[in-house]
Amino acid sequence: MSGTSAQLPRHALPASLRLMSTPEHKRRVFAELHAAGCFVIPNPWDVGSARYLAGLGFEALATTSAGFAWSRGRADNGVTLEQALAHFAELASSVDLPINADFEAGFAVEPGRVADHVRRAVSTGIAGVSIEDSTGDAQSPLFDFGLSVERIAAAHEAVAGTGAMLVARSEGFIVGRPDLDETTRRLVAYSRAGADCLYAPGIRTPEQIVAVVRAVAPKPVNVLVGGDFATVAQLAALGVRRISVGGALARAAWGGFMAAATEIAREGTFKGLGAAAPFAQVNGLFGRD
Repeated sequence: MSGTSAQLPRHALPASLRLMSTPEHKRRVFAELHAAGCFVIPNPWDVGSARYLAGLGFEALATTSAGFAWSRGRADNGVTLEQALAHFAELASSVDLPINADFEAGFAVEPGRVADHVRRAVSTGIAGVSIEDSTGDAQSPLFDFGLSVERIAAAHEAVAGTGAMLVARSEGFIVGRPDLDETTRRLVAYSRAGADCLYAPGIRTPEQIVAVVRAVAPKPVNVLVGGDFATVAQLAALGVRRISVGGALARAAWGGFMAAATEIAREGTFKGLGAAAPFAQVNGLFGRD
């Protein structure tokens, strides 16, 4: 990350001074970010949060299925394919940064339909798309190994020639199947099937992270940080190339809102509003065009 002292999002600059990035340019930049080093790719849930994060100097952003769903009054994985695609297009057009799309399980089971949906996602202007192997079924939370690999291979075919990156996620650690050997087996297979970046949300210990990094090397690994368990420098030292926060920023926003609103409803007092950002500061973040 660079330019953390920036006060205004790039969008707030005059239109003549803003970089008018094409999807192709954003995809080239995104690939370069993954080539070496370590970067943070935070997760906005709407245009306002995306523009604020861009203004802080982050070099890429990623959507959050949870954060977006909550903004629509739905639980995670509760939005439709069409809603997700519209969200991707809106964010991709709102900032001059690469956007990685959290595409959940591709809104399909069968590999061919996953590929069709990935093509539609790429057409929104995103620079990367993530596909996970979670079924949503608590009794059988992961797709069978063979089917999971076929789904990633199909997604790889769908992004081929576009310059968009394919991120393959194995969800065992967050769906009740925290098996490191199985997780690395899946990620290695996904890498061989064409995934450009590998991701196992829920791994936290240095031993787990190093095992994944080594298993899929030299391809980049994304680590999810949803709490205070590591620093950027520590994860970079373990070989992590990119760090995302998932729905954590949305949860932080919801936490402040819920506490202040609950105080008003239950106590009839307004102390929680004392921590709110001043109107002029928030309003000044955004341009009028």
